[in-house]
Amino acid sequence: MIRFSSIALTLLCCTSALPVVAQQNPPPKPRGEAAAHPQGPEFTLSSSELVDGEALPADLRCTRSGGDGVSPPLSWEGAPADTQAYAIVMQHYSNGTYPGVNEPSHYWLVWNIPADTDGVARGNPDSLGVEGSDKDVRSTGYTPPCSPAGTGTHEYTIWVYALDGPLNDLPQQDDINISWPDVMSALNGHILAGDSITFLN
Repeated sequence: MIRFSSIALTLLCCTSALPVVAQQNPPPKPRGEAAAHPQGPEFTLSSSELVDGEALPADLRCTRSGGDGVSPPLSWEGAPADTQAYAIVMQHYSNGTYPGVNEPSHYWLVWNIPADTDGVARGNPDSLGVEGSDKDVRSTGYTPPCSPAGTGTHEYTIWVYALDGPLNDLPQQDDINISWPDVMSALNGHILAGDSITFLN
């Protein structure tokens, strides 16, 4: 029993020594209205083309897999009344990487989506928000999942966060130099509510 406790304490110490950004996967505990009124409307994310826990539709796959490779449509409701902006983070933990231990690969980073928005259309034709780098840091914007044949099924998660204000610590124009740690750090302390959809590809 003493030996088990020592191991557990060691693991706890190692985890708490990690940078805050590396530990963060789900949003921090909501504050403000979302926390004070648990019986009120709940912030929920949905999609007309994605079903939580199911496969990515064929037409949304990367072009190599026969799809058009554009971002999926998203909609949300029940945001706290004091929401001033939204952010989107799409991420994937590859084999051998784990939430709270490693940084995920990011496939879509969007911030400062206006507060009067209740969704993003397929392909984001209105260019809502400011976008960071794609997965391979070749451009800004969305990266469609494109797993090589024979590598099995992978999980991808899209988070949408309701924020108490714009993320002024980040650039106000699309910037290829902004990656997942930058966005997660900027989100810290500003999240009022968040919800996610996970799909397979």
